[in-house]
Amino acid sequence: MATIIYPSPIFGPVQSRRLGVSLGVNLMPGDGKVCSFDCIYCECGFNADYRPKQKRPTREEVREALTAVLSSRHNNGEALDVITFAGNGEPTGHPDFKGIIEDTIEARDRFFPSAKVSVLSNATYIYKEEVREALMLVDNNIQKLDTVNMDYIRKVDRPQQPSYDVKMVIEDLKRFNGHVIIQTMFMDGEGVNNTSEGFIAPWLEAVKEIKPQQVMIYTIDRETPDKTLKKASKEVLDSIKERVEQTGIACSASY
Repeated sequence: MATIIYPSPIFGPVQSRRLGVSLGVNLMPGDGKVCSFDCIYCECGFNADYRPKQKRPTREEVREALTAVLSSRHNNGEALDVITFAGNGEPTGHPDFKGIIEDTIEARDRFFPSAKVSVLSNATYIYKEEVREALMLVDNNIQKLDTVNMDYIRKVDRPQQPSYDVKMVIEDLKRFNGHVIIQTMFMDGEGVNNTSEGFIAPWLEAVKEIKPQQVMIYTIDRETPDKTLKKASKEVLDSIKERVEQTGIACSASY
């Protein structure tokens, strides 16, 4: 199985389908995966297969490493579109997440003031006020909502907290008052197809309630730990994109 385990705390830059030239920040250990979801499509593999031995980087380690890379790229005239928090697990789970975001914005403003700060999150910790405060500071607060169907979520996203309730997540997403981008993975497969009307219609109603600044829909791009999964077609994604745009919400599709 081809699996990507990202170094910590800085990796890349990579060419993101959605964000451009992206310098990654991994707040999880650099030798394994720590995530509050265990998605069957995750490019980092299943949680149980990649238990880390290292610790998470500290706030100080992240600040020093990021400053060094940004300074070097600035001095060498290398381009940078975005600093993206992603990596080997849920970034908002780091105990110093808000402080790290504040440090990142300070370093960004010093070296690449036109670059965006993005966070790719599965929304499992947005019930915490401090996490929401941190996410309100970033340019692209990108939160996952693959469906509103709890059976599908348990089968595909596989939240590690028994108390996870997508209805509560939707309520917390509404608390951003529009400063949020909804990201949804659409795919096909044996019992895991979320592209039918029974999935699309209630998901679209939730999106309309959340009133995000944008919706990003995408499909499988890399090898997945579950080998039975298939890409959603371009035609399907374009159809969903059109329906989102008809509500007045901007939408992008990545194939």
